[in-house]
Amino acid sequence: MARESAVALVPLGSEARTRNLVFLAGMLAWLLYTRVYFAASAGHVTLPACPFLLLTGHPCPFCGGTRSFAYMWQGDAAHAARLYPLGPGFFYATLLAIPVLAAGRALNRGVSLPRVWWKALLAAAVTVLAFSWMLKLSVLPN
Repeated sequence: MARESAVALVPLGSEARTRNLVFLAGMLAWLLYTRVYFAASAGHVTLPACPFLLLTGHPCPFCGGTRSFAYMWQGDAAHAARLYPLGPGFFYATLLAIPVLAAGRALNRGVSLPRVWWKALLAAAVTVLAFSWMLKLSVLPN
């Protein structure tokens, strides 16, 4: 039995297997969409613009993410980061997460983190996202 403060590799229940499969499918679909984004944009068959941007005139915390991923596919990390500061990191994290989720699904295993780690990760993620959004609202292009 794993200690409460330890990271553990645990068997996945049916809910976790389903959740991981949905994440995996979503990441694969997102990568495919961003891979063909510029061609789709030329054909006017992209997803609608950000509703937050349309309603407020200001970018949301994720505005620029699609174009950032599209530029990452072209190897232009500098342009991707100017559009969305977290884009290159999210791009590489997605590329890493896909085989990890697929292996976890195949092996029926997942990583269990202690609650305190989840809280720390959430706090760090919110802080980084807020800083990125401040940059988007103040100095970076939309």
